Amino acid sequence: MPGAPIRDPSLGGALLFARYAYPPNELGYCGPDEPGELLERVSAPSGSLRAEQGLRRLATGFEGAWPYLELIAAANGLTDPLDRRVVEAYWIGNSLLDRVSPGLMVRSLEDRFRRRVGGSWDRLVATAVGASPHHSFHVFGIYPWVGLLRGGRVEEPLRVLDRCRIRAGQVVSVDGDSAVVESRPLEWDGRVLREGEPRPETVVVGAAGRSLAGALVPGEWCTLHWDWVCQRVGPHQVAALRGRSAQQLDLVNAVPFPAPASVLA
Repeated sequence: MPGAPIRDPSLGGALLFARYAYPPNELGYCGPDEPGELLERVSAPSGSLRAEQGLRRLATGFEGAWPYLELIAAANGLTDPLDRRVVEAYWIGNSLLDRVSPGLMVRSLEDRFRRRVGGSWDRLVATAVGASPHHSFHVFGIYPWVGLLRGGRVEEPLRVLDRCRIRAGQVVSVDGDSAVVESRPLEWDGRVLREGEPRPETVVVGAAGRSLAGALVPGEWCTLHWDWVCQRVGPHQVAALRGRSAQQLDLVNAVPFPAPASVLA
C-alpha cells in the first residue's frame, strides 16, 4: 500500500540511480524530459513504493547509462539492472565491475557505438581494453571532450569533463540550499588529464525544499554530479570512486586519439 516500507531491496537501486541521474537530466543532457517528476520522486518520503516504481520507469529512459547497468547485471548473474549493487558499481564502483570481461565490454560497445563513431572505432576499443563499465569510462572514453582538449580547446571541455564525472567532496559548510565542499578538480597540462589539489567549490544541496542526498553535516563526505550533491558516502566508497576514476584516466592518457563522432546520450 502507498507509504508502506519497501520490502524489495532491489527497489532502492532505482532511488540511488535517480540521485545521480537527476543533475544532467535537469540540464537537458540525458534521459527523459521529465526532470520535475524525477526530482519529486527522488524527494518522496522514504518507503514510497509508488515513487520507487516511477523512478524505475524513468531510469530506462537514460539511454547512455541503462545499457551499462544491463551489462553489469548480466555479467554478475543478476536479473535486475536496478539492483542497488549494480547501480553503485556504475556510479561509484565496486567489485561487480571486475566480473565484466574485456570481451563483454567491447561487444556491448560495438552494439551501441561502432556505426556511430565510424573510423574512430579502433581508438575507442583501445580505450576500452582494461576499462570497466563505470560512469567515468563513458565520460572520458565515449564523449568527445578529451579529444577536444587535445585539439587545443581547453576551458569548456575541461569544465564539462570535471562536472560530468562523479567526484568526491568533503563538506566544509552548509547554508540553506547550498554547501561549500572541498574536492579535487580536473587539470590539463597539455598532455595529461588528472586530478589536482583539493579546493573549495559551492554546490547545490536542494531546490524548492527538495534534495537528493538529505541533510549534510560539515566534515562528512559526499558525491557530486554537475553542481549537485548526490549522496553522502563513507571512506570505502570515496576510495572506490577515486580508484575507478583514476584507472580510467590512466587508460585515456595512455591512448592518444582525436575525438570520436559525438555520441552524447
